[in-house]
Amino acid sequence: MLLPSVFILIIYSYFPMFGISIAFQKFIPSKGILHSPFIGWKNFLFFFELPDINRIIFNTIYIASMKMLMGLIVPIVVSILLNEIRKEYFKRIFQTLVYLPHFLSWVLLGGILIDILSPSTGILNQFLGMIGIDPIYFLGDNRWFPFVIVFSDVWKEFGFSTIVYLAALTSINPSLYEAAEIDGANRWKQTWHITLPGMLPVIILLTTLSLGNVLNAGFDQIFNLYSPQVYESGDIIDTLVYRLGMEQMQYGVATAVGFFKSVISFIFISLSYFLAYRLANYRIF
Repeated sequence: MLLPSVFILIIYSYFPMFGISIAFQKFIPSKGILHSPFIGWKNFLFFFELPDINRIIFNTIYIASMKMLMGLIVPIVVSILLNEIRKEYFKRIFQTLVYLPHFLSWVLLGGILIDILSPSTGILNQFLGMIGIDPIYFLGDNRWFPFVIVFSDVWKEFGFSTIVYLAALTSINPSLYEAAEIDGANRWKQTWHITLPGMLPVIILLTTLSLGNVLNAGFDQIFNLYSPQVYESGDIIDTLVYRLGMEQMQYGVATAVGFFKSVISFIFISLSYFLAYRLANYRIF
């Protein structure tokens, strides 16, 4: 029964790994992988010698790190607040509302955000105008664009992580809260000494998994929201690769960058699992 799944895994996950050889070739589609000329590390050198590469790498790490940080803090806070709601009816309604954006694509959400943040007709700028603040071009201003990217991503995805943390809260023994209340601990102390330690294994797990995305700032989201006006603050490795590979047809460079990102992600994931084991005694199996 497992053989079909094994074949699918080999065909779609392992077999395409032979395409990594394109990173070391001047790939010519008409000649294919086997007959394209080998050029060694020239694709990697070309990428790192681009004039804006330092800025692009900084944008990638900055946006990805902010997403990881906010994507960790916001779900934890929201899950704890949801856990304090005693009416199950209201808890389920709110939980459903925060979970719905997770199922929407960035193509759809991009159009919605463009309408909401429009400097002339957007709802947000209309509200700012009512309180005497000049319109802000959120998607065309390099000062605001990274924050729009981070907060819109958190808004879309924090509902999914919230459900994971709520599941972790159900595993905490209620008698611990009863004992703490008898000892005079208020809700804040109960949260700090019982709730957060009980959630710690899940927090470590999700943090560990997110470290592998240190160079993944979210291509779909940025591609649907950015423009040449915000290349300075919003251009990341993935969008640069798209322009090099799809528009300029430099497939070797695009593959080289993808290989570079995979190596860096593998290193960070390995390091994160090691630190999780050393600092929190967490093991995968």
